[in-house]
Parts: sequence; C-alpha cells; structure tokens
Amino acid sequence: MKKVAVIMGSDSDLPVVEKAFSVFEEYGVPYEVHVYSAHRTPVEARTFAQNAAENGFGVIIAAAGKAAHLAGSLAANTVLPVIGIPVKSSTLDGLDALLSTVQMPAGIPVATVAIDGAQNAALLAVQILAVADETLRDKLLDARRSATEKVLKKDAEIAARFNK
Repeated sequence: MKKVAVIMGSDSDLPVVEKAFSVFEEYGVPYEVHVYSAHRTPVEARTFAQNAAENGFGVIIAAAGKAAHLAGSLAANTVLPVIGIPVKSSTLDGLDALLSTVQMPAGIPVATVAIDGAQNAALLAVQILAVADETLRDKLLDARRSATEKVLKKDAEIAARFNK
C-alpha cells in the first residue's frame, strides 16, 4: 500500500495535523510526518516532493498557516495528489491560509479542505488510495454505513422523545 506524507510548514501545526493520524491508523494506512517550509527550507521541500512517488508515497498532505504556500510548492514539484490544510493563525483566523492554499494557478491543482480540516484531509487521502485498493474502499463503505446507522438511531430517539 502507498504511504501518505503529512508535511507541516512548522511544528506549531502539529496539534492540527495530529487529528489525521488516528484516521490513518483506523484504516491501516502508513504515513510519515515531516516539517518542511516553503520559505525556510525550499530545497528540502522540493526534493521531498520530487522523490515522493519513488519513495512509496501516493498522496501528500500539506498543512500551513498564514501565507500557506507549502501545498502549492509541493504540488509544483510532483504529480501526486496534494491536499492542503489551511491552518488557523492569530492574524486572520485562517482566511489568509485558506486563500493561499485554494487559489492555485491552472495546471498545479491542490485539493483544499476546511481551515484546520485534518480529519477530512486524511479521509480524502484514504479515498484517493482506495481507488486502487479494494480493502480500503470496503473500509470506507463500512464507515459510511455505520455513520448512517448512528444518525438514523439518533433521529429515532429524538422523534420518539418529541414527536407526540
């Protein structure tokens, strides 16, 4: 199975990206975590992206706040899918990071999740890997069925309580 790379622009992004790790563990998806900055370690970030496919990665997740150029700089150096997580900062509540991540030029796509949306980034990475992995696809379908059952159970409980 291909691995997922989780790249943070700073170790201060760790509390956000940690929410992705439990998703990978739940689905049995191998992952690696690194800190590379688009601005402070551009050579290392570029080298990582250029070699990611041959190093066994299938998807890259990039989390960054403020200027948030990390996802775009990684995407510019690989054809692997890149998922950007805009990280909320104290400056503009993450809007700056969201706009920096989502406004990519034509030809260099970055899938972007919600501000601090590490769980959805991880699930999207699992879905991408599931295209070529039937076991992962089955696990995702089971999780969706379970979520549906939970909501319908809550609906029945609420309806029984209030619908007289």
